[in-house]
Amino acid sequence: MTEADYAALRRRYAQERAKRLRPDGNDQYLELKGPFAELLDDPYTERVERDPKRDHVTVAFIGGGFAGLVTGARLRETGIDDVRIVEKGGGFGGTWYWNRYPGAQCDTAAMIYMPLLEETGHVPSERYAHAPEILEHCNRIAKHYGLDEGALFHTRVTDLEWDALSCRWIVRTDRGDEFTAQFIASGTGPLHVPKLPGIPGIETFAGHSFHTSRWDYAYTGGDPAGAPLEGLAGKRVAIIGTGATAVQCVPHLAAACQELFVFQRTPSSVDVRDNQPIDPDWFAEVATPGWQQRWLDNFVANMMAGEFPAEDLVDDGWTDLAKRIRGRLAEARSASASFQELLAEFEIADFEKMNEIRSRVDTIVADAATAEHLKAWYRQLCKRPCFHDEYLEAYNLPSVHLIDTDGRGVERITPAGVIVGGAEYPVDCIIYASGFEVGTEPTRRSGFDMTGRGGVRLSDYWSAGMRSLHGIHVHNFPNLFLVQLGQGANFLPNVPHNLIDSARTVAAVIGHAVRGGFDVVEPTAEAVEAWVEELAPNPVMTSFQAQCTPGYYNNEGHAPGPHSLFGGYSRGAAAYFRYIGQWRDSGAFEGLSFSRRPPV
Repeated sequence: MTEADYAALRRRYAQERAKRLRPDGNDQYLELKGPFAELLDDPYTERVERDPKRDHVTVAFIGGGFAGLVTGARLRETGIDDVRIVEKGGGFGGTWYWNRYPGAQCDTAAMIYMPLLEETGHVPSERYAHAPEILEHCNRIAKHYGLDEGALFHTRVTDLEWDALSCRWIVRTDRGDEFTAQFIASGTGPLHVPKLPGIPGIETFAGHSFHTSRWDYAYTGGDPAGAPLEGLAGKRVAIIGTGATAVQCVPHLAAACQELFVFQRTPSSVDVRDNQPIDPDWFAEVATPGWQQRWLDNFVANMMAGEFPAEDLVDDGWTDLAKRIRGRLAEARSASASFQELLAEFEIADFEKMNEIRSRVDTIVADAATAEHLKAWYRQLCKRPCFHDEYLEAYNLPSVHLIDTDGRGVERITPAGVIVGGAEYPVDCIIYASGFEVGTEPTRRSGFDMTGRGGVRLSDYWSAGMRSLHGIHVHNFPNLFLVQLGQGANFLPNVPHNLIDSARTVAAVIGHAVRGGFDVVEPTAEAVEAWVEELAPNPVMTSFQAQCTPGYYNNEGHAPGPHSLFGGYSRGAAAYFRYIGQWRDSGAFEGLSFSRRPPV
């Protein structure tokens, strides 16, 4: 490629971004309340009535997904058995409890995505495990560590209040519970509150509709294991959204519907997945003690431009781009290049990779116009990259219609169907593959606020953005621990790594407090200030995101937003994990204050 080619790509990327940039940002999406509240109902598990809880536990963990499971597991290993998980769904799994749409699977390798494989002895069946296996593994972890005992399902926390006199948290829920906990940990995550596109007329549709996180198998037929969606035979179906969820479920819909209309605002980049069964003999050779942590560390190192591991254990589409970038940077460094020249090499590696992905579309999709609309015109890491071997092929079926909106989105929904460009597409069913809330206020996503020392509300304390120590501890909120993505290792392709590492930290701190007879642990104001300063926005990343097409990675084109999850340690994820590991293992817990309750 020549410099003229690079300049042309930059112009095209900017033009495509401008088409999609909206002044309302995250406000373009609708909360599932009012007329849409029924879309939040749990279609998978029947609610069981129970008496309200009026007792005390050592640790209450809010959220039964990976965060709650790995933290509960590490607490049990520390010797703390009194752990209660409170979960709004009908069982464990978090995102994987809700995401049961056909074709759902992880898109980072199962060897690093599924936590506690070594501890539970589970061998993933394939390189990219499907949703039923991941959900089964969540239940395996719960059973292995006894976390299913006393868990409260179909229970939403409504309020948390710190009682300074007793040095305990008061937990209130929508089931009438009012119990206390010495320690509270929260892992409500960014991918569990579904959102709808704010399309005019959306409430008027007279046909059937549902969100992909509440897949209606009673209507479609089939099941999460992949049985054919026989209920869609003879049906005209619309799916709105072409992100990672749609990429996975469109092939299944295409095989079942009379006609499938895929409404696209922004195409995803879709690279080769090449899923394969995991060979038990190969796994037996690999799985020496400590293997999963080595794989986790190796993946992070391979994703970081400043790290040069000798081996790529995962060796997938994620590390491919990173290796290309590192190769170009290494060549540039040998020539004593400037920082700006290094950034240029980074950009060129990205251009080359995205050109390959766009060229792949032409080799698979027969119709040239459809192929052109399926090409992603942005840097690969502007939106979550997708990997699939059947999605593009689906557009070769005569029953599948790509309705590209040229960045504008759907114009209107009517009682009979969907309007784009003035043309109405009558359909029997609309499936919303519109994802989850990410950049909204944390208390809105969790569904509850909390009151800390002196009556301070977390929503007020964080009104201008998150403030924490290590993304885990919050000043004025004693005995509170957050297990999430922000202000730690930063956003990684393999999200569970953040949770796995934070769980170790939480267990280490709570274990130290319990063994030492301390009633209260809290970060000092000075430690929080120093950490937030360490997290000052990276100008390179800020500049990169500002040029990206809108999406949840860049706060719908308005990055950095006050509630972005993606601010992290300035030296990168690999460096953060090394830093926090040393901080944890030292036993000094610098920046935290441990104290005992004064005698009454």
